[in-house]
Amino acid sequence: MTYSMISHLSCPKCNETYLSNTIQQLCKCGSPLLVDYKLDEVKKRVTKEELKSRPYSLWRYHELLPVEHEEHVISFEEGMTPLSKLPFLGKQMGISNLYIKDEGLVPTGSFKARGASVGISKAKELGVKHLAMPTNGNAGAAWSLYAAKAQIEAYIVMPEDAPEITRKEVSISGAQLFLVNGLISDAGKIVADLVKERCFYDASTLKEPYRIEGKKTMGYEIAEQMNWELPDVILYPTGGGVGLIGIYKALLELQQLGWISGKLPRLVAVQSEGCAPIVRAYQEGETESEFWENSETHAFGINVPKAIGDFLVLDAIYQTEGCAVAVSEDEIREAQRDVAKEEGQFICPEGAATFAAAKHLRESNWIHDSDRVVCLNTGLGIKYPDAFEVEAPLLEPYERVSFSQEN
Repeated sequence: MTYSMISHLSCPKCNETYLSNTIQQLCKCGSPLLVDYKLDEVKKRVTKEELKSRPYSLWRYHELLPVEHEEHVISFEEGMTPLSKLPFLGKQMGISNLYIKDEGLVPTGSFKARGASVGISKAKELGVKHLAMPTNGNAGAAWSLYAAKAQIEAYIVMPEDAPEITRKEVSISGAQLFLVNGLISDAGKIVADLVKERCFYDASTLKEPYRIEGKKTMGYEIAEQMNWELPDVILYPTGGGVGLIGIYKALLELQQLGWISGKLPRLVAVQSEGCAPIVRAYQEGETESEFWENSETHAFGINVPKAIGDFLVLDAIYQTEGCAVAVSEDEIREAQRDVAKEEGQFICPEGAATFAAAKHLRESNWIHDSDRVVCLNTGLGIKYPDAFEVEAPLLEPYERVSFSQEN
């Protein structure tokens, strides 16, 4: 059985093509490379109805993933996360059809497991023994643990104030962990030196072509879970932007396969007001962003001052008639509380940002009440234990609880 229908790699800027059976990083023009597939062949061999009988993991879409031999797959059965309607929060926000795609329920507790599974699997297939990457936390945690299973040595560099849990995930995996007094952009410079001096495989965001292929399966799943009838709006917390780029790539592939029809969802890139280079570029009608000085947000995963794939994020927004929205730190915390209080789900700050943005867009009538709206929660709230201060009275043993009012 043919496991993958991969064709080649191509550059979205200069259209140069590359082989997929040897290690490739960036195009010679400096752009990220994207994976192309033999979609005409996929169309002949696979139907969307056939997927129903396959295992519930992202590897159900293996013909549209880059790993050519199944024995190289490194997986913890990630994928097929719930797509759930939120009736109480939806009513509060005035969005009758509000959904959450909950990526906190994958191995390692964040959507980064998708990119790690596919990226590490392809690295193993290509014979990679050592890799290096900068991270804001969750990606490093996921890639370290998947690399351990693949017997690949990982060198991870992250800001020293990255979430403590993610630092522990990296450390316990046996990866080489380094902390930097700075931002992910500073960590990236250190990784660049490692790659140059020691010829490590560069697993930085979009500097290898395969992480995006794992992330794009969120787009496949949303389409399949909605019975191939697409939502009107998808909101995504955007740092490096790989998830949003991947979802757009997935939707284009599904169009070419003839598995979906009609207008594509409007894609919304959500950022914090403390780090909003994509939003600023969108507001100015630009196709690339400028470095965001002194970036700061407690939604650590979207604290990316300059994304290498910013032009791809902006293109996805423009092509789908979407937009980019920045929300405040207080709004992120408020949305995190609202989702927990109304729907009982403890989501991460990055995911909460999408709900804050949806509220903004509904109030401005950019989102209509009848729109089907999907917010991506990209990780577990419990991975950010310092995001909230807990206030509770301290009782002595056997002390009676007194209430300020009767229940």
